[in-house]
Amino acid sequence: MSGPLFPEWLDRMKPLVGIGAVAGGLYVLAVLYYGGSPYTWRVGYSPQQPVPFSHQLHAGELGMDCRYCHTTVDSAAFAAVPPAATCMNCHKNIAPQSRKLLEVRETFASGDPVPWIKVHHLPDYVYFDHSAHVTRGVSCVSCHGRVDQMEQVFHAKPLTMAWCLECHRNPDPHLRPPEFVTDLDWVPEEDALEMGRRVREELNINPPTSCSTCHR
Repeated sequence: MSGPLFPEWLDRMKPLVGIGAVAGGLYVLAVLYYGGSPYTWRVGYSPQQPVPFSHQLHAGELGMDCRYCHTTVDSAAFAAVPPAATCMNCHKNIAPQSRKLLEVRETFASGDPVPWIKVHHLPDYVYFDHSAHVTRGVSCVSCHGRVDQMEQVFHAKPLTMAWCLECHRNPDPHLRPPEFVTDLDWVPEEDALEMGRRVREELNINPPTSCSTCHR
């Protein structure tokens, strides 16, 4: 009489194999879910800020220019976030006792910065110069969407390498006269592509596509 084809210890491994298969399947699902979430692609990412600042109210209804708060956007690589002093320029007279502005008043008094949470965050190995784009007719809308319509700012565009290269290879659809870059609801009175072509020629815009442009 012949013995069992497989040793008994192999039978005892069946539950472990089943558990491993289930765990592996859950791991794959988790990776796929995380890979497609706003935390990875960041599109739709909208963190809760320490101060409920409404861009829809300030940039939209009140028509405040982006550069009033983001003072370095047209002169430096980094678009500065406003210190509490900038907020208090208005709010020392407007809603000075609002509970929503408690964090602003406290940081203004202490001299500490408002702990804003960064929404648009590029990897450390990517170099991006705001001034190089803003002064050449690339509107805030192109990268950030209609911020003037956002009650709470969210990450509107993918900002991936392929997305950036698409614009660098064909910039005309994304260009406008530089004086209108912060006019977020501006609409051209002529054909947009023709206008973009003219802006590109007038400003001698020739966006590089080499790796060293963004990876320095």
